[in-house]
Amino acid sequence: MQTEFFPSGMQEAFPQLQQRLRDLWRSVEALETGDADIIVVPSLSLDQRELQKIDGFHHYEERLLFSLIRLQNPRTRLVYVTSQPLHPSVIDYYLQLLPGIPFSHARDRLLLLSTYDSSLNPLSQKILDRPRLIARIRQAVRPDRCFMICYNSTTAEQNLAVQLGIPLYALDPGLLKWGTKGGSRQIFAEANVPHPDGSESVWSVNELATAAAELWKRQPDLKRMVVKLNEGFSGEGNALLDLRPIQESAPDRANHSAQVKALTEQFPDLRFEGKGETWDNFSQRIPEMGAIVEAFLEGEKRSPSVQGRITPLGEVEILSTHDQILGGPTGQIYLGCRFPADEAYRLTLQDLGMRIGRNLAEKGAIERFAVDFVAVHQPNQPKKPEWDVQAIEINLRKGGTTHPFMTLKFLTNGRYDSSSGLFYSQQGRPKYYIATDNLQKDQYRGLLPNDLMDIIAHHQLHFDTSTETGTVFHLIGCLSEFGKLGLTSIGNSPQQAEDVYKKLTQAMDEETRSLPEANINRHLRLPMSWREQC
Repeated sequence: MQTEFFPSGMQEAFPQLQQRLRDLWRSVEALETGDADIIVVPSLSLDQRELQKIDGFHHYEERLLFSLIRLQNPRTRLVYVTSQPLHPSVIDYYLQLLPGIPFSHARDRLLLLSTYDSSLNPLSQKILDRPRLIARIRQAVRPDRCFMICYNSTTAEQNLAVQLGIPLYALDPGLLKWGTKGGSRQIFAEANVPHPDGSESVWSVNELATAAAELWKRQPDLKRMVVKLNEGFSGEGNALLDLRPIQESAPDRANHSAQVKALTEQFPDLRFEGKGETWDNFSQRIPEMGAIVEAFLEGEKRSPSVQGRITPLGEVEILSTHDQILGGPTGQIYLGCRFPADEAYRLTLQDLGMRIGRNLAEKGAIERFAVDFVAVHQPNQPKKPEWDVQAIEINLRKGGTTHPFMTLKFLTNGRYDSSSGLFYSQQGRPKYYIATDNLQKDQYRGLLPNDLMDIIAHHQLHFDTSTETGTVFHLIGCLSEFGKLGLTSIGNSPQQAEDVYKKLTQAMDEETRSLPEANINRHLRLPMSWREQC
């Protein structure tokens, strides 16, 4: 059956496709895991200059490989498109995770396609530039039982959906402003969600300095402020502004114009999170992307988050909470996460996330959303909670906490219990994990995917379906060039998840610290006589 084209244009066609998605959602029970064809386009359609701050970002198309676990349903078919072909060992690794499904049966229902294009263009644009590839995707699926998913949604993904004639289960790009730093702050205000004092979006250095001066006037005791590019991600577009060196220009000592001047002169000394970032480059991005400034919350802090989903019918669901693991020069770059978030505030996160989700649903948003918070410890304060939880950012896309949780969910067929904020497998076990995209060491460079598989097997690091514990790997393509690996270490308790993670890192370090002859022989898996002949 051929899919229909929409010659009338994207503006008319896209709403028709999305209505088809809503109709399909109503008619097919468990659409995401049932009898459906799923097109996965893991395009990072984000600002390319910001993306280049992340080592191996072009391998982040592998983040959505957890989608292959959907093939455990014998009626699901999946098309996965990448910029460059994926290593066969990586695909084999994921398909062998499927419980109770013959490898060959799952492989027959998986179509892997590639653009063979290593340029910096987003994957979705690469596909749009290849009409024959679009035609091949279109011919491979049942359009009446098919939808497309992506990492994040822009006009490129919208246009690709229209070209394919396939509904896009993702945000309408017309709503992207609600996922910017300034848009997030507006949502927080509308939803009555606590958030740090700060500014609306500004579009020039002078506006930024003026907004910072106004914030300083409202909070004269501030020591530091955070400056954020509107469309930065993973903390890479953030910088810390230290007010202590310019205390002579504090609100009680100088007038407004003097403060603006002092702040402007202090901007070149911002402490940037992005690797190699400079004020010259950062300031040029402000007119392009916009920026905000907000109060830096001092004290003992954590960085929890809540993840939710809005269905095509507008229903809001809370999926998970995490405590994020941050790093970087001032501790604002996302490195990984622990699931679930601390019980002291995880239900609070759920409540605030639901408020935000309902606000977004009213605006027409669908699919994933995540909200980052800062939790400040305030012990021994009567009539106040132990942790002051304030929202700082909304992400209207899949993010660093999406693939670990979905990996756990698909592997265990479990459920998230909103009354406790815990996740239970089908066997009734509560599950916990530590996940990261950033296990990175120079000594890991040069390891090929097959080497990693050998290490996993030798040290028994694989995910064990009988105990539902172990480690699941991703970003395997990053390993050889960047010495970087992603993983999710799953346990039946927080301590067991920690132990699984430590066992993995110790094994990786042991295998790469030195590689004696015996280990070389094992890694190569060649008979001695063959090696001697070579």
